[in-house]
Amino acid sequence: MENNGEQIASMPAPRVAVVVFLLKDRSILLGRRRSSVGDATFALPGGNLEFGESFEECAAREVKEETGLDLGQNKIEYLTVTNNVFLDQPKKCHYVTIFMRVVLDPQDEQVVQNLEPEKCDGWDWFEWEKLPQPLFWPLEKMLKGGFDPFLR
Repeated sequence: MENNGEQIASMPAPRVAVVVFLLKDRSILLGRRRSSVGDATFALPGGNLEFGESFEECAAREVKEETGLDLGQNKIEYLTVTNNVFLDQPKKCHYVTIFMRVVLDPQDEQVVQNLEPEKCDGWDWFEWEKLPQPLFWPLEKMLKGGFDPFLR
């Protein structure tokens, strides 16, 4: 029987993800995941923090890579952080997730593209009061706790 230290050593190390609430009027941008973790759930754009990156740099890079949207001069704000351990997924993992926010000008005419179709079935804007189901577990947990990115 393994001792607790050996069990912990065999688990993957925690990683840092940066995800972005893109807000436009009263809508947020969500995509349906294609992943071993949270497959077929709706999630925010984002991804892994790279060595040396700031949270803001990671947010802008990931949004551009996944959606084609250029955040340009938009203010990228830190909102909160969550600690998410996924033990019930096919691929067990542990993510510290940094949530950022960008309020887009309603007149911004950039078109959202699905630039990583192997990771996402597509992006769409959803009214805050009419979010699709199922939501990715960390996002759902935050919303059930009363979190509202429009109020911060």
